Amino acid sequence: MAIVTESQRSITRSEVHQTITRQSKHLPSIALGVTLLIAVSFTLLTLFALLARIVTQAIPALTEKGTGFLTDTIGSEASKVGIWPGLFGSFGIGLGVLVIAVPLGVGAAIYLEEYAKQNTMTRFIVVNIRNLAGVPAVIYGVLGLIIFVGWLKPVTNGGSVIAAALTLAILVLPIVIITSMEAIRAVPRGLRDAGYGIGASRWEVTRDHVIPYAMPGILTGTVLSLARALGEAAPLIMIGAITGLLPETSLSGKFTAIPMLIYSWSGRPDSGESSVGWSNAAAAAGLVLLVLVLAFNIVGILLRNHFEAKRVGS
Repeated sequence: MAIVTESQRSITRSEVHQTITRQSKHLPSIALGVTLLIAVSFTLLTLFALLARIVTQAIPALTEKGTGFLTDTIGSEASKVGIWPGLFGSFGIGLGVLVIAVPLGVGAAIYLEEYAKQNTMTRFIVVNIRNLAGVPAVIYGVLGLIIFVGWLKPVTNGGSVIAAALTLAILVLPIVIITSMEAIRAVPRGLRDAGYGIGASRWEVTRDHVIPYAMPGILTGTVLSLARALGEAAPLIMIGAITGLLPETSLSGKFTAIPMLIYSWSGRPDSGESSVGWSNAAAAAGLVLLVLVLAFNIVGILLRNHFEAKRVGS
């Protein structure tokens, strides 16, 4: 019969205690992992359900009209409408936002991170930029109505694509600045010091080292900003986007956009006389907007991967 000494008992108790302690330490991590898994699964299922609902409602309108749904103008019957004026307006607004917001936002971020003195005034400006990113979109619509539709009417010709692009560019400008600042701040300090060590000026270091290294993060912020701008309807309502018949499309005349068409058509009752109702037309317009945003995202991802590969290769 084996005799267990007191020292062996103490070692066994210690091992059991350590095992229980390790398991108890892992329990919060396991619970957190399960909670995150449930949250992600619920989110994905909700998104897939919404997407399936949109697609099933959009199929009758897209089948009835075919490519004419993209090229025809707005009509008074759900089975005969097209979204060309809205597509033209959304595409023009998106390009305007890119041309206006991205250079201004990236330039402001470069100045605040690389050139401005880190004093109380600079911190005050950065805090207010972060606060502006959370201002409701309708407030920017009021601002656009006063400035771009009112004061600058000789330049923008009132409620036009130009006024809408300027308004939404101001809307997303804080987001571009914040994301660009974070991307520039993530550039290793040693990269700057190496440039200064070989005699490069501050601008040469910023142009040749900092901006290329931060470009993937800057592009991410740009894509997010553009996606928000394309989906906004409240500012467009404030500056006078129309939802009725639009005989011609131009950058300086009356305009509409896909979110405005969705907003208008989703509130109209279906007559029941046709297989295509206003709800089907609204869903089809929403699907087109989703594809448009997805296309911009794909371009942004490809550019990001390109600059990421160059950064890794260098």
